[in-house]
Amino acid sequence: MFGGGDDGSGTEKDGATDYERARDRMVEQVARREAFDDATLAAMRAVPRHEFVPPDRRDRAYEDRPLPIGRDQTISAPHMVAAMVDLLDLAPGERVLEIGTGCGYHAAVTAEVVGAEHVYSVEYHESLARQARERFDRLGYDEISVRVGDGNRGWPEHAPYDAAYLTAAPSDFPTAVVEQVRPEGQLLGPLESGGPGAGQHLVWARKRADGSLERETHGRVRFVPMQEE
Repeated sequence: MFGGGDDGSGTEKDGATDYERARDRMVEQVARREAFDDATLAAMRAVPRHEFVPPDRRDRAYEDRPLPIGRDQTISAPHMVAAMVDLLDLAPGERVLEIGTGCGYHAAVTAEVVGAEHVYSVEYHESLARQARERFDRLGYDEISVRVGDGNRGWPEHAPYDAAYLTAAPSDFPTAVVEQVRPEGQLLGPLESGGPGAGQHLVWARKRADGSLERETHGRVRFVPMQEE
């Protein structure tokens, strides 16, 4: 959908850069793990993940693993981003709230599905938010909206959202975020639930008309803890 092409730093081989070839292999590897929707795989193939990692990590950008991005934060493994995008099953034009911009990679993949102008992202660390905005501007995702703040408060000015997802783990979905999702809308995120030692689980939820949540658990995960002011 967007012009998320390479910056020319990869070596050209038969009209494709090394990064493009590596990205194709990454998507093929992700597709072998699970039967993801075509739209999810197309979005993963469109976004240049190497542009979202520090320069000294670019040789590992297309490995299916998380990588550090600074401020004790990480870029999620590609298969996890694909799984979260696929679970939400978003449609073009749906309005999405992201809690935890990080480097911006997950938001860019989501933008490939719904459109950049429909993605609103909240980042706790000012430096990460600034760097993400710079990447979005450079790569053609400049219509993604980013603000610095406590993700537990969501972004009420643009509510209601069709969906909201978290890229860091709280004990439960923040109340304000739940309130900002429309009735019958979706929430998704890693939750520290079940008591000490239970670990994190990826939880999908649909908001009922009365504001309560219908929940499904989709396995154990490991994300950085949710920040709060």
